Amino acid sequence: MDVIWILLAIAAVVVGYVIVTFNRLVSLRTRVREAWSDIQVQMKRRYDLIPNLVETVKGYAGHERGTLESVVKARGEAMANTGDPASQARSENMLQATLKSLFALAENYPQLKADANFAKLQAELADTENRIKMSRRFYNGSVRDLNVKIEQFPSNLVARQFGFLQAQFFELDEDEAAAASRPVRVDFGAQRS
Repeated sequence: MDVIWILLAIAAVVVGYVIVTFNRLVSLRTRVREAWSDIQVQMKRRYDLIPNLVETVKGYAGHERGTLESVVKARGEAMANTGDPASQARSENMLQATLKSLFALAENYPQLKADANFAKLQAELADTENRIKMSRRFYNGSVRDLNVKIEQFPSNLVARQFGFLQAQFFELDEDEAAAASRPVRVDFGAQRS
């Protein structure tokens, strides 16, 4: 009779552990999804700012059509990309590169640099980029927590049994990582011609 009680106690502990671990994995997976959603909200905010920025630049530098078209094209591709984080990161890196060329182009037009609307849009875009970076950090932290839980023993047994998969990090490419370590400061502030 004592053996039955011992076996029931062991079974109860195992079932309890499986339930707690399963719920923790669900919670971590939900946090990863929420963090990815936050990144997408900030990227959409950036996408919404870009047409206004392009129109402002077009008023001063309309003959720089190639640069403006590349920004619009990169924006469209980034918006259309709804793939995994690695695929999305490639599209976002292309968009950032074209935006950098747009801001470099603006250096050649003092009237554009002095335009209050351009300065405001540039500031909003910089704020949005900072929000994306913060969201990316939160997302990658959430992915790390989920992936660690999925790999640790004995929670890996529960994760494997219930089909929990590791999430992908949203990583910088090498060029962007190098640029982040040595940021280029472009000031479109209140300089007037």
